[in-house]
Amino acid sequence: MSSQDIALTLEERTVEGKAVKHLRREGIIPAVIHDHGNPSKLVQASAIELNKIYKSAGKHHPLSLTLGKEKYMALIKDADFDPKKHQLRHIVFNSIKQDEKAETEVPIHLTGEIPAEKTGLMVIRNLDNVEISALPKDLVDEVTVDATSLVEIGDRITVADIVLPPGVEILTELEHPIATVEETKAQISEEAEEAEAAEGEAGEAGAEGGESTGAEAGNSESKKEE
Repeated sequence: MSSQDIALTLEERTVEGKAVKHLRREGIIPAVIHDHGNPSKLVQASAIELNKIYKSAGKHHPLSLTLGKEKYMALIKDADFDPKKHQLRHIVFNSIKQDEKAETEVPIHLTGEIPAEKTGLMVIRNLDNVEISALPKDLVDEVTVDATSLVEIGDRITVADIVLPPGVEILTELEHPIATVEETKAQISEEAEEAEAAEGEAGEAGAEGGESTGAEAGNSESKKEE
């Protein structure tokens, strides 16, 4: 886990339901803290502060939350954005404990130069994040996987190829592909054109053969009549 301590002070929220629209207009984002089966805490903070926290912590970095005299260690479980304006609308925090494993989502970072890209092939990213489980002290900001094995069409790397730090367990299916080498659209189009041309040539050859056979058959019939 990054040594950076990310702290956030929250305020208790009394506004609920549709009334939270007024909070957003005032530059305040509603949020909630889920606390191990205890009653959830309705909270709020400035939009500027929560946006900054989300960019810094994502869903993988533990946060130190302060609400009045209460303190929580938590992860961001969910962040809701307006689909049109792409503005943060709501955040859900999950309280975690130092001695209990937490489940969260972390980004995958590809390491090394990818040979397939140098030869003009296309590398498709099939997966950008994986689910992991770890104690808060062992949580990481990302996991890495060596991409230098992506050389030819059909080559791929999977979740099983990820290099795991000590204490971290992968929850995502190990066979799930992360990146795959494929032909570019231009290459596929070129091959299709070549195949079409080859089929055309074969058709012309067949047609010529059919005409010769017909002529020969006519000559044979003439001889029989004589």
